[in-house]
Amino acid sequence: MKKVFLVGTLVAALGLPLVVSAQTAGTALGSITLGRRVMADGQPLAAGTYQVRLTADSPKPGAGQTAESERYVEFVRGGKVLGREIATIVSAADIEQVADSKRRPAAGANRVELLKGDDYVRVWINRGGNNYIIHMPTGA
Repeated sequence: MKKVFLVGTLVAALGLPLVVSAQTAGTALGSITLGRRVMADGQPLAAGTYQVRLTADSPKPGAGQTAESERYVEFVRGGKVLGREIATIVSAADIEQVADSKRRPAAGANRVELLKGDDYVRVWINRGGNNYIIHMPTGA
């Protein structure tokens, strides 16, 4: 939850409105491959390939955020939901203010990267005019 708060704080500090129009619930955002075990919503999620699917569930919005700025996503393999986590949603127009263009995935693509210190994995999916950014601690 700390990671979501940090992204929300950064966006609020920059004065971004965080009004986005996310895809509808059940939309498959893309297929990603995790190179290592991570923790998703406090539960272990094994390394492997997953379909990431948007849900209708949203966590309680933080200060300066709207209910649409974060949604839960599910990690699905073999038709079974194996984990879920919060995705911060940033529109294509607003992402210019928070991310370097060299690091962003192209429209319709995704990026999975181990962050400095090897403590977190960032899953970044660029789909439908929005950026879905998910941070998960690495599993022990």
